[in-house]
Amino acid sequence: MIDFTKYIRDIPDFPEEGVVFKDITPLLGDAKVFRAVIDVFVEEYGDRNIDIIAGIDARGFILGSALAYQLGVGFVPIRKSGKLPYKTYEASYQLEYGSGSTLAIHQDAFSEGSRVVICDDVIATGGTLAATINLVEKLGADLVGIAVLIELAFLNGREKFIHENIFSLIEF
Repeated sequence: MIDFTKYIRDIPDFPEEGVVFKDITPLLGDAKVFRAVIDVFVEEYGDRNIDIIAGIDARGFILGSALAYQLGVGFVPIRKSGKLPYKTYEASYQLEYGSGSTLAIHQDAFSEGSRVVICDDVIATGGTLAATINLVEKLGADLVGIAVLIELAFLNGREKFIHENIFSLIEF
């Protein structure tokens, strides 16, 4: 198996001083490695009768749309507030470095009872994920799982979601 950690670049003091950003662009830029990541996600979720992959703005779009394509299911973007053109539901959250933001989903993104997997690049403190779960549940979905490339375990984000099935490929 590929050591995916070798394809993650640390960027110190980004987006602000004291934060070490985990840059996934080297991983995405290597076709063999990117394919291997998606293949692992497909192996995890391929037999779970998924209807929708919900990808979180913005790197969750990259991973989530590739996963949706491979599974033959729909893709729904969870966007930052003001970016979706139709009627939306919104949920606010705090980032691990203190600033807040708001996410949105179209009110008709999928039907009640849809089997959904949320996909993102990282789980840190869990704020973004909590807001996304709130939006997915507001539409009446059955949350099958959460697929993340990177888990920043030292920030204890997973602890907020003890009843959710979180699958992460890389742990720091």
